[in-house]
Amino acid sequence: MALESRHLLGLEGVSKEDLTLILDTARSFREVLERPIKKVPPLQGKTIVNLFFESSTRTRISFELAERRLSADVVNFAASGSSVSKGETLKDTARNIEAMKIDMVVIRHESAGAPHFLSRVVRANVINAGDGLHEHPTQGLLDMMTLRERHGSLEGMHVCIVGDILHSRVARSNIHGLRTMGADVSVCGPSTLMPARIEDLGVRVYHRLEDVIPSVDALNVLRIQLERQHSGLFPSLREYHRFFGVTKERVDRAPKPITIMHPGPINRDVEISADLADGEHSVILEQVTNGVAVRMAVLYLLGSSN
Repeated sequence: MALESRHLLGLEGVSKEDLTLILDTARSFREVLERPIKKVPPLQGKTIVNLFFESSTRTRISFELAERRLSADVVNFAASGSSVSKGETLKDTARNIEAMKIDMVVIRHESAGAPHFLSRVVRANVINAGDGLHEHPTQGLLDMMTLRERHGSLEGMHVCIVGDILHSRVARSNIHGLRTMGADVSVCGPSTLMPARIEDLGVRVYHRLEDVIPSVDALNVLRIQLERQHSGLFPSLREYHRFFGVTKERVDRAPKPITIMHPGPINRDVEISADLADGEHSVILEQVTNGVAVRMAVLYLLGSSN
């Protein structure tokens, strides 16, 4: 089977059938990751370029592991020290790399829409590894995979995304993907960290954790971007933790166990308490493992369609 699109640019508009295919394929690759020998040959002979214009640790390493475990040839590109720092455009960079006969490009860029632009100027498959404040589709997929593994189905689940929704590409991909799969999605955070008209995406908005916790199945806790603390969006980290910190005390009041998620990196005892992040209902490390499996699935499905 193949995906409807040659690229993965976001989860908005991706069909339920394609999302299910990716998640089912990722489950198969998760089994591969449990073997003593974790390498399989589907992308042998394919060349993949990781085009990272923005700093990243988890996403870049996860993609590189996924590519190498599928036996692809991997080239890593960083903007610093490259021709980009000398003024070369994204279009010229991409076309020069493609002239070296590459098959797929994984791109992370600070500008929303960069992967979409790239998909129009190169013949290679393009995968969005995060673009500005737009989307981070593979993070959304790995979150969905983790929830499906824990709960059996996404249909009818209530998932609340907590924190800085305004600046989060992870939130947007989760909203699109989870709603397509039949989940009920809500968001919770200060009004200053909430996008205008967020309700138009089909989510419910809460400004108090106590109001949403009684009905929720999972909390996906976003990192508070410390660099934004001084822009006046919230008074202080202590104040944020007091009102919006996901703590064991708050979660223990829920009538049923709540799955705790976080895309990382974690600011312990700011957006989430350390004991909860390490607790029995936390699936944070499972998210990391599933990230490799999901990226293997996406690379395999796109690479096999060429």
